[in-house]
Amino acid sequence: MCAVPATSKKKMLETLCEKAAASNTHYNTYQLLESLLVREKMGSTGIGNGIAIPHGRLPHGEQVIAIVATSANPIAFDAIDNRPVDIFIALFVPEEHCQQHLSTLQSIAKIFSNKQVCKQARKCQSNAELYQLIKDNC
Repeated sequence: MCAVPATSKKKMLETLCEKAAASNTHYNTYQLLESLLVREKMGSTGIGNGIAIPHGRLPHGEQVIAIVATSANPIAFDAIDNRPVDIFIALFVPEEHCQQHLSTLQSIAKIFSNKQVCKQARKCQSNAELYQLIKDNC
């Protein structure tokens, strides 16, 4: 999702969960949001440099759900560097796939550790363009 108009951490998390729920028949927006909030209570998933990787575990399911989004304007997210966030990668992982969860987090962190990829993501004008950028860098 490109240039999401959310203006708060909670609204962005809700938007990410709405999109994930639309692609999954096992969980609704509220259940997905709850999984993210449980993790956020342990500490912010804002990893710095304007990036956050909110992630939650799901009691059952077969596959990881990933939603990538940019925000129209940076959002205060309690990131480790205290900078606002404008690139979000939400992950929802079934509990029985914990090893896959770590591997997926590492892969995403690697993609977005490239400053050029981040710069390009922030300039994307459409969802398709953002998707293609991620696909090209996987």
